[in-house]
Amino acid sequence: MRIAVTGSIATDHLMTFPGRIVDQLIPDRLDQVSLSFLADDLEIRRGGVAANISYGLGGLGLDPVLVGAVGSDFGEYEVWLKEHGVDTGAVHVSARRQTARFVCLTDQDANQIAAFYAGAMTEARDIDLGRLDPLPGLVVVAPDDPEAMLRHTARCRALGIPFAADPSQQLARLDGDQARTLLTGARWLFTNEYEATLLLERTGWSRDDVMHQAGAWITTLGADGVRIETAGRPALTVPAVAGVRTADPTGAGDAFRAGFLAALAWDLDSPHAARLGCALASLALAEVGSQAYTPDPARLTAVITETYGTAAAETIAAHLGGAPCRR
Repeated sequence: MRIAVTGSIATDHLMTFPGRIVDQLIPDRLDQVSLSFLADDLEIRRGGVAANISYGLGGLGLDPVLVGAVGSDFGEYEVWLKEHGVDTGAVHVSARRQTARFVCLTDQDANQIAAFYAGAMTEARDIDLGRLDPLPGLVVVAPDDPEAMLRHTARCRALGIPFAADPSQQLARLDGDQARTLLTGARWLFTNEYEATLLLERTGWSRDDVMHQAGAWITTLGADGVRIETAGRPALTVPAVAGVRTADPTGAGDAFRAGFLAALAWDLDSPHAARLGCALASLALAEVGSQAYTPDPARLTAVITETYGTAAAETIAAHLGGAPCRR
């Protein structure tokens, strides 16, 4: 199954200040602040939800289609994604704006000063999924320019393409009508536990209402695993991988989605999809950076065997064997 992943494509520029930001603030002059900090280091990490999910899918051999908007500075990042199995042919390149960028300065007390530049992401609303050739078998609508997210779901419904709704952090930007529109008709709905509560508040719907609008609701619960809800059936919880050394939680949810979606593409059931998702997320958690892990089939099989048993590992490993180990 060909999967198109729509959403943000961005880079994170992370700097460290060896002192304390608050020491530079003058209490009686806060009405006029002009500060400059000499940073010790700079880390540039590849990110963006759609790019992170696509990276995971590519590493599992799915050749996903990345759909989003970037600037002319995307060249090096594009090469990286292509090398890791991602089709970037549907990425829109802005003639006026740079790729979305998160810039953050962190001091010794973990206080931060940060800014997010949406940049070319605002042009994602101009992308028409109907121009993809061939049309995908599934579209993932991940966090993006809100107008783009709404347009993509509308086009999926019009074209009869199944879609997965993953509003995540953009829920805070959506009003009730937009949130309801976004998830209506979704084959899959992805949230974490906090976002699940926010989604109910935004839509004004009950859990039963949501389940009658979406085929299945997948809620990640952190160390408590994943809850799978389908209308008319008892909720199922799949445990997380235990004992994972967490180096960086950023991007773990995206890795989970990549594993889950890959399993769906292989026609595996939801519990097996959640197991692969949790296993892939455990690899991502152990590395610093959203695209620093390697979806190695042997490691994944070992993790699945230890956590979920030999039968589950054999079922999933039959598909992992064809996954390239890209780095």
